[in-house]
Amino acid sequence: MLREGTLSEISDGRLYELNDMVRADCAGCAGCSKCCKSDMGTSITLDPYDVWMLCKGTGRTFSDMVEKELRLSMLDGLILPHMNMEHGCGFLDEAGRCSIHPYRPSICRLFPLGRYYENGDFKYFLQVNECTKQNRSKVKVQKWIDIEPIEEHTAFVRKWHNFLGLARRKCNEAKDPHQIRNFMLFLLELFYVTEYDPEDFFEQFHHRMKTAVREMKHILR
Repeated sequence: MLREGTLSEISDGRLYELNDMVRADCAGCAGCSKCCKSDMGTSITLDPYDVWMLCKGTGRTFSDMVEKELRLSMLDGLILPHMNMEHGCGFLDEAGRCSIHPYRPSICRLFPLGRYYENGDFKYFLQVNECTKQNRSKVKVQKWIDIEPIEEHTAFVRKWHNFLGLARRKCNEAKDPHQIRNFMLFLLELFYVTEYDPEDFFEQFHHRMKTAVREMKHILR
């Protein structure tokens, strides 16, 4: 999800790469789950990898989670899924702890880090106004994110973000609202609703991306 505000307003003014050390380690949050219990609106947007992990980890389908733990909204000009945070995260257990921690979404993994996109690529920044945990310790960015293989995931994030930018531009240029809606629903079905094989996400994603780019030319005329 795109956000407003300059980097200096929301961060410590630095950009980090995977091998950099950053003061992000909350020491298991020490029982705090304030960010997970807050109404964060549509801010935890899910990409296809997030949904693949959730489905694989919970044994449920994307469609089964929509309107319960997940919601669909118009975000930055496209229909995209996000965590339903109206009354806090629906995946918290009775003790207020994350029940999906091994397969939690990437925005949750990053927090209190965020991604800063520029010139077709991205780096990480430390959000200074979001987490209330004091005296966080330093940790390597790659270790904090804890996704393997990190190289493939990084390439996926870059490709997905750039594709969404292209899709938004094409929708803005299109004149027929029916074509625009059909394209948005097509992307939703292709990247989220249609189930992935649980074994290899990245190969399946790249195949679907080729389909999306090809069909975009036919649907948005």
